[in-house]
Amino acid sequence: MTPVRVVIGLCLVAPFVAMLWVGSYAKTDPAFIGIPFFYWYQMLWVIISTILTVLAHRLWQHDQRARATRKDGAAR
Repeated sequence: MTPVRVVIGLCLVAPFVAMLWVGSYAKTDPAFIGIPFFYWYQMLWVIISTILTVLAHRLWQHDQRARATRKDGAAR
């Protein structure tokens, strides 16, 4: 397993860990513009999850291109 694939895995697992660890965000304070912490924390993770998924996808594409290049170079 390459370091890039480890980073991809971490990008995809982080949102699950953050959301499954309910005790870390099951509170009302600090409120943000009147919205309790419990809700805005979860909505923030929607945005963070999107960014991490896009990052993982781009890293995956880069890794696949690099593997194809190495494979083509070795075949010659």
